[in-house]
Amino acid sequence: MGAGGDWRTAGRCTVAARRADRRSGLTLRLKRCFLVLKTTCSCVCLATVSFLSLLGFCLSYLPDPFSLEPLSSVSEHHREATLLIWTHPFGRYSKLPDCYALYQIYGCTLTDDLRSYPQADAVIMHHREIATGLAELPPEPRPRAQKWIWMNYESPPHTPRLWRFEGVINLTMSYRSDSDIFLPYGFLVPRVRKPRGLQNRSAQLPWRSRLLRPHLVAWVISNWSESHARVAFYYQLRRYIQVDVYGRAGRPVPEDSGGGSVVRLVQRYLFYLALENSQHTDYITEKLWNAIRAGAVPVVLGPSRQNYEQFLPPEAFIHVDDFPTVRGLARYLLMLRRNPAQLRRHLDWRGSYSVHQPEFWAEHYCTACRAVRRSRGKTDVVKNLTRWFRS
Repeated sequence: MGAGGDWRTAGRCTVAARRADRRSGLTLRLKRCFLVLKTTCSCVCLATVSFLSLLGFCLSYLPDPFSLEPLSSVSEHHREATLLIWTHPFGRYSKLPDCYALYQIYGCTLTDDLRSYPQADAVIMHHREIATGLAELPPEPRPRAQKWIWMNYESPPHTPRLWRFEGVINLTMSYRSDSDIFLPYGFLVPRVRKPRGLQNRSAQLPWRSRLLRPHLVAWVISNWSESHARVAFYYQLRRYIQVDVYGRAGRPVPEDSGGGSVVRLVQRYLFYLALENSQHTDYITEKLWNAIRAGAVPVVLGPSRQNYEQFLPPEAFIHVDDFPTVRGLARYLLMLRRNPAQLRRHLDWRGSYSVHQPEFWAEHYCTACRAVRRSRGKTDVVKNLTRWFRS
């Protein structure tokens, strides 16, 4: 082949090579584009999958709209509760209270209509009427999840036939602090502190009026029994100091339209005998709280000093057990009368507290209804009611 043929052959080879190079470059660029596109798609897909996964994870924690209960049942505090008063205590009818208006306890419906028994969330029974046979227990079987509440504010010696309630009661309500529903005869409420100057100025006049009272010791008693320890104590105390006795066993208590006749009477005395009819755990009745409201120093006979101190500061009362003899107690009371500075030690604490005495029986019903709302679904039966209450 000649030189021209070689050139043509070489030229054709060069063109072919260039064409091949162009095709190879195009292919490389296409591969690069495809790789970029593939990478981009992978990132987008990965992001999409991640987003969808995250969305699904979040949605899994949202409530199922088909399983949602009505709003009123989401929170127990928004559910209404109906409390049936099975009997009015001691047979004395009283108008049922508006729990929200009086005590800011909402969601409570009180009724004494026995026909509402099938719909009632709870039934409250006062011990006396069931124990004495004036009323029977509600009929069995009781409606599903209904609670039966035992209510009693008498001391154990005055609480007979507890066996009638064994095995059927779901909640206890009494003055005992270990009751399911605890509401004592009274309790202290801390006062809001005032500026020091104002507090001292406002505290002077009340103490002066309490220190200058004309009479020494008063005792109001309606249930006199020679077998009571308080009567034996009185017989000893009167040998050493003058004790003015009021009630069925003494002078009549002056009546007034305000219902605070005992408190008004005791306001004339430095000391008041807050003597309980029996000595049992937490049995601290209105006798103590009437004395404190009247501004007198209570001399107490009841449970131990340690038990009283769960409700009051140590200096708020004088316990008969603080002295080895009744004569020693009498001497202490006479000493306090002659020494106002010593007497003030039993009074100064009152500037920090006020007294609350629950109203029978309105506040008790509303407190019980609130407890029913807070204990929905719990229908355990109280075991050994008799042993617990008499302990």
